[in-house]
Amino acid sequence: MFFVSQASSENTTSIGVKNDDADMAIQVLEEEFASEIKLGEINRMKKECNLATVAIVGENMKRTPGMAGKLFGTLGRNGINVIACAQGASETNISFVITLESLRKALNVIHDSFFLSDYQVLNVFVAGVGLVGSNLLEQIHKQKEKLQNTNSLKINIVGITNSKKYITCRERIDMNNYKELLAASENVSTPESFRDEIIGMNIFNSVFVDCTASPQVASIYKDLLQHNVSVVTANKVAASSEYALYSDLKNTSRKRGVKFLFETNVGAGLPIINTIGDLINSGDHILKIEAVVSGTLNYIFNVMSQEVPLSRAIRMAMDAGYAEPDPRIDLSGMDVLRKLVILSREAGYKLEQEDVKKNLFVPQEYFDGSIEDFWTNVTRLDAPFEARRKQLEAEGKRLRFVARLEEGQAEIGLQEVDANSPFYHLEGSNNVILLTTERYNKYPLQIKGYGAGASVTAAGVFADMISIANIR
Repeated sequence: MFFVSQASSENTTSIGVKNDDADMAIQVLEEEFASEIKLGEINRMKKECNLATVAIVGENMKRTPGMAGKLFGTLGRNGINVIACAQGASETNISFVITLESLRKALNVIHDSFFLSDYQVLNVFVAGVGLVGSNLLEQIHKQKEKLQNTNSLKINIVGITNSKKYITCRERIDMNNYKELLAASENVSTPESFRDEIIGMNIFNSVFVDCTASPQVASIYKDLLQHNVSVVTANKVAASSEYALYSDLKNTSRKRGVKFLFETNVGAGLPIINTIGDLINSGDHILKIEAVVSGTLNYIFNVMSQEVPLSRAIRMAMDAGYAEPDPRIDLSGMDVLRKLVILSREAGYKLEQEDVKKNLFVPQEYFDGSIEDFWTNVTRLDAPFEARRKQLEAEGKRLRFVARLEEGQAEIGLQEVDANSPFYHLEGSNNVILLTTERYNKYPLQIKGYGAGASVTAAGVFADMISIANIR
């Protein structure tokens, strides 16, 4: 026998023995307490096998407030369930029992949290290595040494997947040749297989980063959150789909003590969602949201000129990396609609996509058929748009695709704005968001800046990741 723990209520006692001795221990105890069991004074003995006992020992633990709370809080945030615990009267050790499969994870997280390791560690799994994903991996690689030396934060990329293959390494993947390793991998990737690999590896302080636009990848978030894996995503699907799913993911992350972060869903690297969260948490109330949040559409309307017709402007947005892989997603307003839904929900409104009124500028017929059909037909819009642009230029006005929420009513559409509008002077692919609140009423709070592009989106994802480590 190497462990004894009795609940303060004195109605249970846990005894730790070797697996091989468990049956004999039950037999001896039931013989000893046979009469009490017969009278119903105590229950029959139960055994639970394949457990492990971990002991934390140190003289500095004595009379140090919060030591047990820190220990069990750290274990809980990493999904490690404590079955029994005991503390010696000398206050120099705490022993606890966990499942054997959690042992490695528990030891690692304890070493990390109690500064027996030189660094705080984040173990990161990345889905998607396109423009955003590859930029993110490059930024992490370049910043890794500085984060270690300045902030004692060590980021290990332990898993990478694309749409076909995945690679994992418990220690870390070599960022110098991950593309070659991924290409040579024999692991067939699906969102479900990558999810199962992450859960099966059971690594402490795990973070899943979604740099895709895939609904299938978004569908695995809840399973990961339930297994205490934080989720950081540039993918708008989950936060803008049915409100019930959005709410469920938020609630799951809170209950499990992990993070579900999606700052880059709106405005790339601009601090929009965090700002709204700070306002709401401090007791403010969002009354109105007005925003130009499509860097792609803003870029298109800014470069349109007598020499650059609409169809060419769309091509230029594609070449610059601002547009979605299928530019019809931007032109249909779907990207803006999703962003407005997310902003509205973060502001406290239970909004669904179908609740948003759409005033679109490209007829539905242009979205039917293949992408090749679209590129063939879109040139028919060049002449009417040039005529409209020319007229607006004479009137001192410009076109902007605006999202608006007021009194719970949401709409998106193309608007003509003059020089008095904060949207008028937006350059390139910049975004601007105006938040009218109970506090910022006469003069709305304005957030403005670069709102599109793989590099700034990756930087926003990176910032979300770092925030999980709570460093400044």
